[in-house]
Amino acid sequence: MREQLAKIREEAIAKLSQVSSSAELEELRVKYLGKKGEITAILKQMGGLPAEERPKMGQLANEVRAVIEDKLTSARRELDEKALELRLRAEALDVTVPGKAPKMGHRHPMYIALDEMKEIFIGMGFTVLDGPEVELAELNFDRLNADEGHPSRDWSDTFYFDEQSRVMLRSQTSPMQVRAMDSMELPIRIIAPGRVYRKDEVDATHSPMFHQVEGMVIDKGVTMADLKGTLNTAVQQLYGEGTKTRFRPHHFPFTEPSCEMDVQCHKCGGVGCPTCKGEGWIELLGAGMIHPHVLEMAGIDPNVWSGWAFGFGLERLAMRRFRIDDLRLIFENDVRFLEQF
Repeated sequence: MREQLAKIREEAIAKLSQVSSSAELEELRVKYLGKKGEITAILKQMGGLPAEERPKMGQLANEVRAVIEDKLTSARRELDEKALELRLRAEALDVTVPGKAPKMGHRHPMYIALDEMKEIFIGMGFTVLDGPEVELAELNFDRLNADEGHPSRDWSDTFYFDEQSRVMLRSQTSPMQVRAMDSMELPIRIIAPGRVYRKDEVDATHSPMFHQVEGMVIDKGVTMADLKGTLNTAVQQLYGEGTKTRFRPHHFPFTEPSCEMDVQCHKCGGVGCPTCKGEGWIELLGAGMIHPHVLEMAGIDPNVWSGWAFGFGLERLAMRRFRIDDLRLIFENDVRFLEQF
């Protein structure tokens, strides 16, 4: 039995020294140390030995087992190190190879125009407000002096969520003006940009989803001249000196008197073309002096305070800013178009 153990030891050491894979290592472990392995088989024969020999043979068998286990551990470590070395070689990174520069995006032309407009009005002392796109009809219409019979409240013009026509996708960012009057201390100077929704047919200058920038000033002694001067200054800063504008009388429930402001068509220079629908001018915004009743609904005394408000379409602003001839290009996400800015 002593000779058997010595033979097993020498044979195991020799084979473990030449092992080349984890699978081969596992086979040798099972062969020598498994439940049906050679060491186990030797130990089963100890019952036939004299009692005084058993401790000695048991100690010798354990020594052989320990030697084999140490050799297994050593062989496993060598295999792991070789595998790591091979992996590092396979995954080596050549730092001398030129890298690929990441393709960076840039701001959308519409938001370039918005940021420029924000800077202009912030420079005039205005505060920028943001608000919900799902709005109450009370704030979108009632508080803006647009009664139940107003055409803009019809289901053919507005996206409603309920049959009572009380919850809707806002058709303008004017509700932020109402919120400002309810929550801010006087005097007030704010602009409110954001997405709005109307059931418009898509064409070169219209979209059912578009962006507006509403503005409002409430102070003592505010006049229509302040309104025109502020808007002309903003347009001149955005589009450049010499930009031609015109103000036309109009009617908005929120304001009295009311007007619309046009800029000369950038495509035809006032001659007339498809972009301006042959008029030579493109409507930029609606504006006017805030109606006294609107001030009263907000708890503001119209005999002490006066104000003006305006609202313009951001897409049309960007069209004039970058001389884009079709509003639909802004929404199509054509990279060939966007990369020009």
